Amino acid sequence: MISLDKVSKTYGSGAGAVPALVDVDLDVPQGAIYGVIGLSGAGKSTLIRCVNLLERPSTGRVHIDGQDMTAMSAAELRAARHRCGMIFQHFNLLTNRSVYDNVALPLELMRESRQTIQERVESLLEMTGLADKAHQYPAQLSGGQKQRVAIARALATRPKVLLCDEATSALDPQTTASILALLQEINQKLGLTILLITHEMEVVKTICHRVGLISDGRLVEDAEVGDFFTAPRTQLGRTFLNDFLELEPPRALVERLEPTPGEKTHPVVRLTFSGDSVSTPLISTLSRDHGIDVSILQAKVESVQGRTLGLMIAELMGQAEQTTQALATLESFDLQVEVLGHVQRTD
Repeated sequence: MISLDKVSKTYGSGAGAVPALVDVDLDVPQGAIYGVIGLSGAGKSTLIRCVNLLERPSTGRVHIDGQDMTAMSAAELRAARHRCGMIFQHFNLLTNRSVYDNVALPLELMRESRQTIQERVESLLEMTGLADKAHQYPAQLSGGQKQRVAIARALATRPKVLLCDEATSALDPQTTASILALLQEINQKLGLTILLITHEMEVVKTICHRVGLISDGRLVEDAEVGDFFTAPRTQLGRTFLNDFLELEPPRALVERLEPTPGEKTHPVVRLTFSGDSVSTPLISTLSRDHGIDVSILQAKVESVQGRTLGLMIAELMGQAEQTTQALATLESFDLQVEVLGHVQRTD
């Protein structure tokens, strides 16, 4: 449904040129919810604005529903954008128009009949839970209600694609959850393809089918959400995951960590489990087979897209030979093992 082929975007020219996107290949199938995450300034907003050509790519092609957006004339592009709705972080509502009139605006610009507008707007206000707000103005609405108006307006032209630019970033967690539930309902009922950018891993976890990670304008990961959460391929992906799960060793321990093992040190490890490996009796196995003590510093279990994800940070306390053998045993299991460092033994 959405396809980006070697899309690059550069601002400025010559020595002052700033690359915002670099050779991005991206495919979002019909009916999918695809999330793009990344740090601030990574190129997320530029990417989504290149999809409907609010920003024209410097190089590359953008296809939506089989049509090459980058090859269209101005008139063709205006018509194509009707099939590509967009919602923003700060809603972008017209303050002097009622809820009804904000939703009706795109239809008015398309010169639809009054009856068509009325039927469409009333249907959308019902769908988005705003039927009783039709004659109120944006100033009278909460943030979540404003975003619902923006969603209804974006759907007015019956688009095949919905682009979401940090659509929940300005909302509190409870309101965010309700907006995500609405987007999920729209995706399922209308078969709408959704491309959203966010810096919130909870958004990706909750509704996305697939996720891309962008860094310095490059798409560095592209994976099913379950795979990304259980086995990110890049250090940045692991950082996002650890920040989301809030699984970091205590500060006092970090200050004691040494990068290389010594004669009287033992390792501190981060273990990532998924699927059946979550129920593996690791602690008892290590203690029984290698005679070491395992101190669990932090642990957490999450469910992501129907898959179980477990994480643990632990100290493996024993003699050097014992802990080396224990690490080898851990690496033989179906899990990820990351040695965070080594600390001096107290014996």
